[in-house]
Amino acid sequence: MNDRPGAAAPISRIVILALGLAALAALAAVAAGFGTKWRMWDFRTGFAVLEWGAWGGLAAAGVALVGAVLARPGAGRRGFLLALCALAVGLATFAVPWQQRNAARALPRIHDITTDPDNPPAFRAVLPLRKGARNPPEYGGAEIAAQQKKGYPDIAPLRVSRPRADAYEAALVAAAEMGWTIVAKAPAEGRIEATDTTFWFGFTDDIVIRVVPDEQAERTRIDIRSKSRIGRSDAGTNAARVRAYLKRLRDRLRGQQ
Repeated sequence: MNDRPGAAAPISRIVILALGLAALAALAAVAAGFGTKWRMWDFRTGFAVLEWGAWGGLAAAGVALVGAVLARPGAGRRGFLLALCALAVGLATFAVPWQQRNAARALPRIHDITTDPDNPPAFRAVLPLRKGARNPPEYGGAEIAAQQKKGYPDIAPLRVSRPRADAYEAALVAAAEMGWTIVAKAPAEGRIEATDTTFWFGFTDDIVIRVVPDEQAERTRIDIRSKSRIGRSDAGTNAARVRAYLKRLRDRLRGQQ
């Protein structure tokens, strides 16, 4: 304790410890994803680092809570606001992966989403890019289709009252606007193939779009399929991608009317 007259009260050591733990936990969580993305380690190692970071964040939050009590106004120690900062960082570091894990557990454990489970668009141009991928390019069949229909009942083909050529051009522009890497354009077949890489862990997923005449006259049907190269469950990533693309395409087509 500093007894010198006018001297500032020292910062609680518990608060300093909480700040250090929170910083390390947050750094581990960030490094877990980017280390995987930059090929520093396998994705399984990245998930393990993320888990340790999350538990470290929870521990930091606990220490920060003690520090906040010890450094509360009038307690003779400084660092109350720093303790609150460490508490916020620690809780956020734990909460984000925890929420993601809970969301993933509530979703189907599948990694292949399509608007046409009965006759999904087939990959062709991206096949060489999938060499060595843990997940095969073929569709999983009725079992996967049943899980998708149960978990994502809203995903369905887009039918538009547009000529096929116009619909194809709009589909291609919408794919580019999504920020995807266009791998193949085959307007005669009505096929577009692309890849998309997730920001944090750098997982590359493959996409194929099919634009064909609908059963109804003067209408065009647009189907899309998005599939992960690794992992049994995609935690809803492919479904979210399909939904986002269909919304963008609908908005674009409406804007052209």
